[in-house]
Amino acid sequence: MAIVVEHELHRRRLGRNVGVGVVLVAFAFLVFGLTVAKVSVGGSIQAFDHTYRPALDAAAQGVPNGN
Repeated sequence: MAIVVEHELHRRRLGRNVGVGVVLVAFAFLVFGLTVAKVSVGGSIQAFDHTYRPALDAAAQGVPNGN
């Protein structure tokens, strides 16, 4: 015997689940769009906290950098 009557609680829960799903899909598209925009610029992808690699290599070898 199947239960055919839908309780009001089930409708509210479904609405809430659909809302959370829409927000998650919108967030995924936002992250994807920002990623595509950053990669499509074609410039350096490194962040500002990175140091130019030869300077690190010279410092590791004990070579003074002239400062």
